[in-house]
Amino acid sequence: MSDSLNHIREINFNGIKIGGENSFPILNPVYVLNIPVCNLNDNFEISKSYYGTEDLSKILEIANKSDCDIIGLRFNISEVEEISYAADMIKSILPSISKPLMVSGSGSDETDRILLPEIIECIDRRIIVNGANENTYKDIIPSAVRGNHIVVLKSPIDINLAKELNILSTELGQSLDNILIDTDIGGLGYGLEYGYSIMEKIKLEGLKGDKYLNMPIISFACSESLKTKEAKTELSDKNWGDLDIRAKYFELTSASAVWACGANVIVMNYPPDITVMKGLVQ
Repeated sequence: MSDSLNHIREINFNGIKIGGENSFPILNPVYVLNIPVCNLNDNFEISKSYYGTEDLSKILEIANKSDCDIIGLRFNISEVEEISYAADMIKSILPSISKPLMVSGSGSDETDRILLPEIIECIDRRIIVNGANENTYKDIIPSAVRGNHIVVLKSPIDINLAKELNILSTELGQSLDNILIDTDIGGLGYGLEYGYSIMEKIKLEGLKGDKYLNMPIISFACSESLKTKEAKTELSDKNWGDLDIRAKYFELTSASAVWACGANVIVMNYPPDITVMKGLVQ
């Protein structure tokens, strides 16, 4: 890949083009369908109501037939002791996954610094590894480098911290062409607006030629939106409307926002919403 000015790095991920644009928003973002695979009860109501089953094989069958570009498996384990179970699970379900794959950790640094390298070693294909941060990259990056995997690098809504983490990861051997930037984005605290502005700033610096910021951006804004009480509670005023419809709109609104500020990869939880987004922007 070239480091020349005025474009975002292009990653060819198992035939899927990620990045490569010279302006934004782009017309061809890539969509990941997020599926929890260990504790199926730890899921968003929007996904439960859609799949109507806790049978993982049936859920994966639906995912393979959906409009998603990438299937994302989230290993939402709560104990380090469950890591061997997660490793056995990924081995058993890999043959049934026909689309490109992203594997996500639990979100706990203590767990993920052990879990993700363990899962990577079980993988028989190139994947996206989600993800590493300032506390875990030294544990996760070496395994990713050996497998030529793409790594999501997550930093806390700060352009300088994002750049620093990219540099530190390359010092461990991670190619700049195998990095997706996750600047984090929360529904509370800083909020969508601040996260949105940081994504824009990173995209603009990348387009100006900063080789440590011109990687494609991945966004998990949809998952964050579905954690808000407005998207998940039935105990609300009737004027809020039907919960299922309301949650879909929260996800679609979030996806539209991060697309507009330059996200190349958008992680979503409800298959029909991916179909809607593709109709809107492709």
